[in-house]
Amino acid sequence: MTSQRYDLRKEPDETWTVFDVFTGQPADAWGAPAEYLDEEYSRDLVSVLNLVDLKRRAAPGNL
Repeated sequence: MTSQRYDLRKEPDETWTVFDVFTGQPADAWGAPAEYLDEEYSRDLVSVLNLVDLKRRAAPGNL
């Protein structure tokens, strides 16, 4: 099973951050850090980023 690259973190100010589990840093969401998000948007974003990453890793030549 492939591990997911991105996960969610609830911040002390009640906002959410999508972060890279390998670096611990906020994910790069198309040029902007994925932080200070509401819960619904962050859940959608983490799903999209994990899908994009999975497709990238499954592409020919990346296995």
